[in-house]
Amino acid sequence: MSTCALVLEGGGFRSMFTAGVVDVLMEHGIYDFESVWGVSAGAIAATSFKSRQIGRTMRIMLAFRDDRRFMSLWSLATTGDIAGADFMYREVQESLDPCDVETFCANPLKMYAVATDVTFGAPAYLPVRNLPNDVDMIRASASMPLVSRLVDIDGRILLDGGTADSIPVDAALGRTESPIDVEGYEPADKAVVVLTQDASYEKSGANERMVLRSHRYDAYPYYLHALETRPERYNECRRHVHEMADAGEIVCIEPPSPVEVATSGSSGEKCLTLYLQGRAEAERQLDQIREYLAR
Repeated sequence: MSTCALVLEGGGFRSMFTAGVVDVLMEHGIYDFESVWGVSAGAIAATSFKSRQIGRTMRIMLAFRDDRRFMSLWSLATTGDIAGADFMYREVQESLDPCDVETFCANPLKMYAVATDVTFGAPAYLPVRNLPNDVDMIRASASMPLVSRLVDIDGRILLDGGTADSIPVDAALGRTESPIDVEGYEPADKAVVVLTQDASYEKSGANERMVLRSHRYDAYPYYLHALETRPERYNECRRHVHEMADAGEIVCIEPPSPVEVATSGSSGEKCLTLYLQGRAEAERQLDQIREYLAR
């Protein structure tokens, strides 16, 4: 029987779209995936999918959107992270809107949080098996360059996964140039991919140029190269995803129109609208998803 991966792009508050998609999948009992791959905020949505908590990602993003401990310049100035690490990955995770860690750990679904290895400028596919023990893997995946501290996990220096592999569909399918050396990893035969930009989007590279001009990572030449080449690689990956979707190799779910929500947030109304768009697109493609998974 063929296996399927669920691949979730990041994008900060743009992942409200992903939250809507994932909630609809759970509401309809669509759990026929052997692995889920989350990048940055997509890793947070992947966590709620593995713990089977409908609405949790949406609640967290909306409930704490205006809390300066969640994402703000105040947090950056006082903690070194624009997205407060202790608040997000300890206080919210464990008490304010706790993850169902019992369900998470018991669920055989394999979860990978995608980060970037700063030393080598390469993707790091981190197997998130146990919470709260592995929560720093999720944090590393979502630690945006320039506005986050480096995350050290077992001697590996890590930052946001989007720099190295924004949409890890080839990793999920075992089509990367280099083998993925992660214990328990098995490539899937199929993939459902959730994007957080509409089909017309092309990355300009403005954010990457700002990071490069800071000279903050000059000690990591391979990471600088990854930043320099990210826009071209990202746009090519999106074309690759759309080509595979057009050929019926994968299912792609993406916003129907240009997204007005920024990575660092927008009005609550716009965030909620994006969540509802994610729900609507997932509902619209439900029959296609079911048919695809049944192949």
